[in-house]
Amino acid sequence: MAPPSDREFSSFWPALEKALIILVALHSAAIGVGALVATEWGLRFSGFPGASPLFFPRQVGVFHLVVACAYLIEYFRYRGIAVLVITKAIAVLFLVTMMAVDRLPWVVPISALGDGLMVVAVLAVHLPVLRPR
Repeated sequence: MAPPSDREFSSFWPALEKALIILVALHSAAIGVGALVATEWGLRFSGFPGASPLFFPRQVGVFHLVVACAYLIEYFRYRGIAVLVITKAIAVLFLVTMMAVDRLPWVVPISALGDGLMVVAVLAVHLPVLRPR
């Protein structure tokens, strides 16, 4: 079996990066829509007792939709990932800090882990894109 050609190699990483950025944006958009349309259910499912007023949990939903759009705009316009990496890194820092100062439901460490893994995956795929073979 012949080794992959330079052309095959050079198209693999950009295609993987594109798919990954889209998946991360879809994840953020899904969280956003969920926070907007199933606010109370989402809070209870996540282990929180609720919130009153629901304005702030719904604002979380709008924020997630905004960043999902920002990820896609930056990537498709400039092939950049800075907004995604910075946003996710700040989220991880915030979530870990909150876990250190308060007892929080299961969703918080899972979210920190998920956001951290997304950052690592995006960076791991972006590096080969920056340095093609």
